[in-house]
Amino acid sequence: MTFADILKTLPEAAGEKLVLTDAAGAEVATIANAPGTAGSFRVYAYLAQKYGAIDAEAAAEGLAIYAEHAQDASAHPGKHPNIDRLLALMLDGRPLTARIL
Repeated sequence: MTFADILKTLPEAAGEKLVLTDAAGAEVATIANAPGTAGSFRVYAYLAQKYGAIDAEAAAEGLAIYAEHAQDASAHPGKHPNIDRLLALMLDGRPLTARIL
């Protein structure tokens, strides 16, 4: 399945943006629910709801959801920052907290 196909199976997520924070409470990233990032907003919202935080287990599922885009992100670091974040999380294991605003 492609990312677009998988995305259609995820629950809708409402909100303007999703804010990711580290263990110290520092904001790490913001993902807007807007054209160009709405798919990532939906993926991260789904993972946060399912796992309670974006940890290594959630990151692994997120990479599977991103499908062909995860492969492209691995080949071209920096091209897909929301996927790069999951790849980094798989290495360092430091979970992120997600809040939808």
